[in-house]
Amino acid sequence: MEFTELQVLSFLISAALVFLMVPGLALFYGGLVRHKNVIGTMMHSVTAIGVVSVLWVLWGYSLAFSDSVGGLGFVGDLAKFGMIGVEPDEQAFMIFQGMFAIITVALIAGGFAERFKFKSYIIFAALWVTIVYAPLCHWVWGGGWLGNLGSILGMSEAGFALDFAGGTVVHIASGTAALAAALIVGRRTGFGTVNLTPGNVPLVLLGAGLLWFGWFGFNAGSSFDLSTASAANAFVVTNVAAATAMSSWSIISWFITKRPSASGAAAGAVAGLVAITPAAGFVGVMPAIIIGAGAGGACFIAVELMHKFRVDDSLDVFGIHGIGGMWGALATGIFVGIGFGALEADVSRLEQIFYQIIGIGAAFGWSFVVSAIILLALKYTIGLRITDQEEETGIDLTQHGEGMN
Repeated sequence: MEFTELQVLSFLISAALVFLMVPGLALFYGGLVRHKNVIGTMMHSVTAIGVVSVLWVLWGYSLAFSDSVGGLGFVGDLAKFGMIGVEPDEQAFMIFQGMFAIITVALIAGGFAERFKFKSYIIFAALWVTIVYAPLCHWVWGGGWLGNLGSILGMSEAGFALDFAGGTVVHIASGTAALAAALIVGRRTGFGTVNLTPGNVPLVLLGAGLLWFGWFGFNAGSSFDLSTASAANAFVVTNVAAATAMSSWSIISWFITKRPSASGAAAGAVAGLVAITPAAGFVGVMPAIIIGAGAGGACFIAVELMHKFRVDDSLDVFGIHGIGGMWGALATGIFVGIGFGALEADVSRLEQIFYQIIGIGAAFGWSFVVSAIILLALKYTIGLRITDQEEETGIDLTQHGEGMN
């Protein structure tokens, strides 16, 4: 891979913005849990930086962005192991993509917050980024089979599943993994009977603001050049979709609960950011408003249904990232080329929607099944969750020996 000086600069600026999303997520998640679990929950995000950063330069990037093993389009080879032969300009691209891997792993932790063993989390993070994330990234962005669907299916040569900045690779994958974790780890002690409402709403709002800010690098940076019209469009529609989703979630919540929730507004904004991510380089402002409004409503309903069916996805990762990512990926096919961009040559809208559905199903199935296998293997070896007594005390003290004063 070769990149221009302007692209290298764009990657570095965008990577720094995406990096800021990780402490933003730590604050967001930390504010949503009870006081006794704030430090431990934030450590999940911080630890993802350490674990994934090292594994990404050793083998993760190579598995995602090297030539496919056997030409099958499933996973890259290890030709770039340890950055062998990777020139500095490509290293800028590598670190930008590495930030995506970090935030994806950190997102999953919201599904099992307040009850997971820290040592199990470290092992899970290492296995997940290697076995689940890197191959999926290769499928979509690294020359894999989802990027060549038209040829594989004998349809349009130019046809493929669109994902501008990570609707499938990041959000469907992390949301689905969180769902698998919530089901396998089990509910928190007292779920449904004790107060599990957010412990620090100002922290939630601060974290959401940092996520929103960093997301501009996430989406605009995926244009590969911040000086282009594509980057400008991605920046604008990202903001519009987030604002619309925040509003639609808040209106629905206000109507049902009779009070406007600050944490709900923050969750709605994140849902909008998730949903516009796969579409940011392919749609204009008006479709972004529709995508954002749909995300606020769909994700709110999904979160409520998860609660109704007593699935303890602690911080609503599947409801927001899984459902938001699926809606965004589908909406990309529905609205591509409206207001910005264009359908690929010889690809009909129905055909593009078909490709999007295949991408959604592939990301969901791969992440859920393989994540479940990893989790079950850990469950029956070193164990996944802390004891009831440790849960009562809180993971801050029992896992890290530190507490909030």
